[in-house]
Amino acid sequence: MLLALAVAVVAVAVAVAVAVPALRHRLVLSALRRSGGRYRRRLEALGSDVRRSQERRLRRLLGTGTGTGTGTGPAGGSEEFQERHPLREPCRDETPADPVPRLRLWALLPGCWDTEPRLQGSLLYLDALGAAFPRALARRGTALLHWTPGCPRGPAGWPLPTLYCTPAAAGTVPSRAAALRLQLLFALRQRALHVLEAGLAAELQDALLALRTEWPQLAQELALGRLSPQPGLPEGVREQLQALLTPDAARAAELRAECTRGFEGIVLRLWPQLEVVVVRTAHGSERLYCGSLRQTDCQGLPFYCPFYQAAGALLGINLWPVEPEPRFLLCPDWAFCEFLPCLANKEPRMVLLDELWEGREYGLVVTAQPGEYRCRTGEVLKVTGFHKQCPLVEPVRRESQTLSVRGESIPEEQFCQSLCRTLRMWPGARLIDYVCVESSLLGDSSGPCAPHYEVFMELQGLRDLSEGQRYKLDQCLQEDFPIYKSFRFKGSIGPLRLHLVRPGSFTQLREALGSPVPMPRVLREEQLLRLIQGSVIS
Repeated sequence: MLLALAVAVVAVAVAVAVAVPALRHRLVLSALRRSGGRYRRRLEALGSDVRRSQERRLRRLLGTGTGTGTGTGPAGGSEEFQERHPLREPCRDETPADPVPRLRLWALLPGCWDTEPRLQGSLLYLDALGAAFPRALARRGTALLHWTPGCPRGPAGWPLPTLYCTPAAAGTVPSRAAALRLQLLFALRQRALHVLEAGLAAELQDALLALRTEWPQLAQELALGRLSPQPGLPEGVREQLQALLTPDAARAAELRAECTRGFEGIVLRLWPQLEVVVVRTAHGSERLYCGSLRQTDCQGLPFYCPFYQAAGALLGINLWPVEPEPRFLLCPDWAFCEFLPCLANKEPRMVLLDELWEGREYGLVVTAQPGEYRCRTGEVLKVTGFHKQCPLVEPVRRESQTLSVRGESIPEEQFCQSLCRTLRMWPGARLIDYVCVESSLLGDSSGPCAPHYEVFMELQGLRDLSEGQRYKLDQCLQEDFPIYKSFRFKGSIGPLRLHLVRPGSFTQLREALGSPVPMPRVLREEQLLRLIQGSVIS
């Protein structure tokens, strides 16, 4: 009798221990979803009078209660602000992830409308994701692949840490490759994933590349429940993560079976309940990786890019997860934004958030922090529509990634289009990655020839290129850019030089960048140039 009672007590205790975290998750999720709904309704209200919302934000940034100075109306306030504060030098166009802030419960109360944009953005993200994919907010149903060296940094759903099955410590190790591999291993343990989240599309690509090359060892670690020693993994962190592992022979067998079949659509085969891939940064240079993943490892899965960040600030939110192309709604209460129209042969004047035109492109200027006024972000946005008065934008290009050796100015996205057009003339070739270099960075190694571009590419399907094939890219650039063609005809720009690099070169290059930033398409640092030059095979 006593034994039976003891067994019953133990059973109840185990049930409570299991139920309490799940119940806590549901209660907190319910509170966060309600707060997200409130913020969305508030965003709708702010979008009805964008000029007033922007002026209110500017007054808070300047620390004034009624205006920016002697100006009494909204227009006078912003005009006086522009006169007092000249444009700052261009900010870095790469935005590192923000450290995880501490969530204060009072911030979720209905009256606390001055909450920081990062919290508002994450709550809006959780609300939009849960509405589009109801199972996506399940406890421990999200795996995170994001390198955050030194300290934990905020994933998309940081207000609800119970979403994640990957331990925070796995992403903080000094080595990018070790961090992504560890996070992949913990993701593989959780078969019932609903969301696969990455900070950058390149991080997801490199983690899945590790799966392709190291799946036998990963399967062994799953089966034994034991981490293998690996470069870049401190012993203390290894012991901490080792305590979280248990043997799982069945999952290891499933991993072996699926990888033996090949890697087309491997993500959905390994995680059959997966609903969506979330990538915090998927525009600009990251588009190449998203396109490649959709065609190979992530076949059949939608991609959702929730946030638009620039100059270290969160500026926009994508409220439409199921749409194939991200549309970012610029939130008028998160930063004060100014826009420089990209008009040829004119001296454009700066315009404000309520003065944008659909279909036009603008350079972005941001005031997001007190004391950091009118920072040129170096990003160009295209207005694709409006939600009430709030513009919907698409990041088009980064000005720092423009190629120019004679003032010809070939933008990042247009060079990529010419490159992809060239690839269609090379049967069997698939582009994995590329970077460009202006010959001025090469120094004496460029030889006595005229200024030119050098392009370093990793291809799949071709091991070498003929001289005729290599010339095709230069020919496509001449066809697409008349100014470049004119300089080539005059001989003031020399022929483009094309190099093939060995597989894995760009993974090493991203590690050498030293922080999780979007891939630069034009290298400006000699150290990175030497690294990629050392990988050339043809």
